[in-house]
Amino acid sequence: MASPLSEPTGRPARWRQLLLIAAITLVVALFFGLGLHRQLTLEGLQRAHSALLERRAQSPLPVAAAYMAIYVLVTALSLPGAAVLTLAGGAIFGLGLGTLLVSFASSLGALLAFLVARTLLRDLVRRRFGRQLAPIEAGVARDGVLYLLSLRLAPVFPFFLVNLLMALTPMRAASFYLTSQLGMLPGTLVYVNAGTQLAQLRGLGGILSPPLLGSLLLLALFPWLAKAATRRWQTWRLYRPWRRPRRFDRNLIVIGAGAAGLVTSYIAATVKARVTLVERAAMGGDCLNTGCVPSKALISSARLAARMRRADRYGLEPVEPRLSVRQVFARVAAKVEAIAPHDSVERYEGLGVEVLRGQARLLDPWTVAIQDPEGQERKLTAPSIVLATGAEPVVPDWPGIDAVPLLTSETVWSWLGSCALERPRLAVLGGGPIGCELAQALAQLGLPITQIQRSERLLKKEDADAAAEVQRALEADGVTLLMGATVLGFERESGPQGAVTVRVRQGEQERAIACDAVLCALGRRARLTGYGLEELGIPTGATVTTNAFLQTNYPNIYAAGDVAGPFQFIHTAAHQAWYAAVNALFGNLRAFKVDDRVIPRTTFTEPQVATVGLTEAEARAQGVAVDVTRFPLHDLDRAIVESAEQGFVKVLTQPGGDRILGATIVGEHAGELLAEIVLAMKWGLGLGRIFATIHAYPTLAEANKYAAGVWKKQRVPHHLMPWLRRYHAWRRRG
Repeated sequence: MASPLSEPTGRPARWRQLLLIAAITLVVALFFGLGLHRQLTLEGLQRAHSALLERRAQSPLPVAAAYMAIYVLVTALSLPGAAVLTLAGGAIFGLGLGTLLVSFASSLGALLAFLVARTLLRDLVRRRFGRQLAPIEAGVARDGVLYLLSLRLAPVFPFFLVNLLMALTPMRAASFYLTSQLGMLPGTLVYVNAGTQLAQLRGLGGILSPPLLGSLLLLALFPWLAKAATRRWQTWRLYRPWRRPRRFDRNLIVIGAGAAGLVTSYIAATVKARVTLVERAAMGGDCLNTGCVPSKALISSARLAARMRRADRYGLEPVEPRLSVRQVFARVAAKVEAIAPHDSVERYEGLGVEVLRGQARLLDPWTVAIQDPEGQERKLTAPSIVLATGAEPVVPDWPGIDAVPLLTSETVWSWLGSCALERPRLAVLGGGPIGCELAQALAQLGLPITQIQRSERLLKKEDADAAAEVQRALEADGVTLLMGATVLGFERESGPQGAVTVRVRQGEQERAIACDAVLCALGRRARLTGYGLEELGIPTGATVTTNAFLQTNYPNIYAAGDVAGPFQFIHTAAHQAWYAAVNALFGNLRAFKVDDRVIPRTTFTEPQVATVGLTEAEARAQGVAVDVTRFPLHDLDRAIVESAEQGFVKVLTQPGGDRILGATIVGEHAGELLAEIVLAMKWGLGLGRIFATIHAYPTLAEANKYAAGVWKKQRVPHHLMPWLRRYHAWRRRG
């Protein structure tokens, strides 16, 4: 189905655009219909030169005003003759006044052309390309003035094209005008000066001789050379307080042994660099020890328990599983232990990585001090350093927070693994992916769970229809959901096992939620303290500030993973690690910008929610026109036989084409199903290619093909159907 997002902008704006187009069309038609284009030639100017000089002598101000008005109109509508008008400025008014008039007239005309193109085309282009424009817009926001100045200084680029292209960017009109006036001044001087010698001119081609054109091109390079020199000067000032070692102990030092740090050091060792990996806690970071691995092990046990209760869906007798919380969490710990060798010290040392335990701290841009668990300090130097310190749970400072067992995604495992209560009651704070996954899994095991969410819906980053599917599933699994609820504080009865109360406000009503512990799942923030970042003046906000090459303000210090952001996924941490390692080791030869255009994510609830690219809500917020294709899983044979009909495949495509702009899949194994869409988006394969690909039957993966089939069916040429009916009728007649 076509999305309402593909509808044009409002009716008043559309009428304004139509009126503007009509006015421009009328003026252009008159210009050519009256033969004015034949007057704006070098020969025509030379013939009328004496008469123009006489008129200027009689009425200098009206002639100057008329000249500027004509010049502004011609340049604003990109009509032919601007070069001849520039020569006329010198021929009629002389070098000084002519340059002044042409400079302002050409700049005003360019500004009008810029505003007209922005009015007519910018919204259309933004709806058409949307997120693809983000890198261009970021580049213009950063260096737009330099780009424009260079294009204006080098008169090899058509000025009307420069006006058009800049109108499609977010550059401010004032910046465009001032930069254009400055950038066009050298070329204006050349042409106006040539106009003062009008009688000797035999054509426009000889005005810009090769030496003069070369000089202007060199002048166009000047802003970039100045910027490069300024940057080098700033870098020199930044490094000036520090003394660079003559020799280095290592090629690379990596701080943090989570996903980003492990992959970075692995790559460095693979290319035979001498690399040291420093970790203050457990190898494998949060993913192995407190994140992805234990949570998915818990979820697998919880899903089985839920299926046992719903066995009647499979023709079996439902049964209530006998729960031992300690036994379940012992299994979780065993799975972590089974995977731990993949990230172990022994494995990485076998690969050639030196692994040191301790707290790392930057002393200068090349030196890292490492304090081991015994308090001994060691210093190492390297030409490049990678920060991969990860992230930690966010815990707000609520009243009474210190008096209650407050758990996070890092501590819930040990607390439940050693809990003496048979069925501990938990209040889960937060409705994001972590909160929803853990709340549902614990409820499926049979624990009393209350989930408290400040907003009126779960999973704010996902579309409302996807979040609604998850909310229904959580409620069906026994999770008590408090939506639109604000936490006010905590209370606890006296004694080590005293009951905990969470006080919340929901609407105008205050409520007290009884529980045995509180699980805070309100997101994670980058680990930034204790590493010497502030002492070196490395800028930080929510994360370490980096450029597209993952460099901090010190070009030899990089950041990757959660500490660099903006994503907090293991797969993006590993993805960034490749760029951090290669740029840190070989950036002096060639550096690579991080490619983060296609980033998938999966929330492992039941059903799973898997997303890549734009969501429907994001497209609407960004004003991107999309066509939305939807296929419900209750129409898929494999989903029916698996009793997994809940969910859908939703694909956003470019209007009128099959290029995929985003997709959301809700259902069993949605994360696996999304991989085909991710591959298609990465390599520019449209829905038509997915439709033309054979998928094994019966599989869940067919859902992608059927979604492509829905897209294809919507584009059947219905106007040809009557003719096909006649054709087949003719064939039946023999």
